[in-house]
Amino acid sequence: MTEQAEKLKAIVFELETKEYAVPVELVGSIERMQHITRVPKTKDFVKGVINLRGVVTPILDLRKRFKMNEEAYTDSTRIIILHLENFDVGFIVDAAYDVIDIDNEAIEPAPKVIGTVDADYIDGVAKIDKRLIMLLNLDKVLQSEGVEINN
Repeated sequence: MTEQAEKLKAIVFELETKEYAVPVELVGSIERMQHITRVPKTKDFVKGVINLRGVVTPILDLRKRFKMNEEAYTDSTRIIILHLENFDVGFIVDAAYDVIDIDNEAIEPAPKVIGTVDADYIDGVAKIDKRLIMLLNLDKVLQSEGVEINN
């Protein structure tokens, strides 16, 4: 790596006490839980859609997507709204609480086995102090067997 190594600015969120991150430049907003309109014949991790300031946005439950145990939503449950190239999408997470700068040198490739999350969904792991933060591979998270998620 060069001395000019850039930093990744990321939003950190929690699922089952583990920390994950997405690049802050993709995050449009972090919303409290709200009514989600169910869409028939979608995958179980697609919770439905919300109308957020006039934009109909699909909402995915990351716990279900990663095949984690379902838990009731709490006061700390949030929807992270991401502005992707062709559409917006929301991720339901247990909590979203931190914006951090991650040195590129602190990011290592994802190990083959990462707890309960399929390693395909992880781009890398950042070691910061005593924290391990998994960086999501958004393409893989949004990819589904025959399912297209777009507006």
